[in-house]
Amino acid sequence: METIFSTQRIHRRDKFDYWHSVACKQIVDHDSRPEARLSFDAEIELDALGNFELILFNNSPMQISHTVAHASRTKSDHLFVCRQLSGSVLLEQETREIALDAGSVVLLDPLLPYSGKFLQGSKMLVVKVPRRELETRLGKIRNMVARLIKPARAEDRLTSVVMGMLPSLASQMSSISDQLVGNHVLDLIAMSLAKAVEGARPRVSRSKALLLLNIRAVVDASLSDPSLNPQTVADSVGVSVRYANEVLEEHNTSLSRLILARRLARCRCALEDPAQANRTVSEIAYSWGFSDLTHFGRRFKQAYQILPREARALAKRP
Repeated sequence: METIFSTQRIHRRDKFDYWHSVACKQIVDHDSRPEARLSFDAEIELDALGNFELILFNNSPMQISHTVAHASRTKSDHLFVCRQLSGSVLLEQETREIALDAGSVVLLDPLLPYSGKFLQGSKMLVVKVPRRELETRLGKIRNMVARLIKPARAEDRLTSVVMGMLPSLASQMSSISDQLVGNHVLDLIAMSLAKAVEGARPRVSRSKALLLLNIRAVVDASLSDPSLNPQTVADSVGVSVRYANEVLEEHNTSLSRLILARRLARCRCALEDPAQANRTVSEIAYSWGFSDLTHFGRRFKQAYQILPREARALAKRP
């Protein structure tokens, strides 16, 4: 992580104003008020991991407000997934008020107003994730903002632990590894968010968001099986093929198209991975469930506008 701002060498009367200017630019436009202006201290670090922007910041106690006016001026293709590293923060969005303690995770939408109060010793990681990629997994996310995810259940502990590791992983891996890790982290975040909403509505037996995650999990776990088909996926998640396709249609896909897209994505990652350069195109295709090389080549070109061998050649270029 690269430190882009610190109050350490700034005159005490200017510390907060400098911090506020940088925070509005790097995080989101907002109003804020420190508890003690002359003793205010803060630091902001930045880095990236795949499609994620990572922002690590700690600051003295203060209050913040991302107002309706701020939200109306915000142009953002990202959502904020916040993981508290130490201390506590009180947050409110969409009339939901939560206390974020160390290890807890929450989703905020910068296109909606929110407010917060940072307490003594607060240190927070904000992961800016592509809005479209999270909504692909969950659908519309407005009902999921400000849902507290505590590291109590095993799945939520995993989400919290992996998010806490992201600053140490940034800039340490290849672009292929970044993409794979990023996809897995998004899957974990989506799973925890879906379960948080499900837990808040106990009379709902199966939300569409949770069903969508279950479908994706079954597909990803079985891609190497050539016999994987829509019926086996539907049977595994306990719904009909028709209903599963109705849910997926909201995301412009179907069981068949999802299986094909995930297999092609895995093959492309393998073809572009220098560590798998010794594997043949056919070996990679067969290992991810394709049984016909002609069909694989045709589908690959339809998806990416290049042939599999061309994808490998392009990846080798400096």
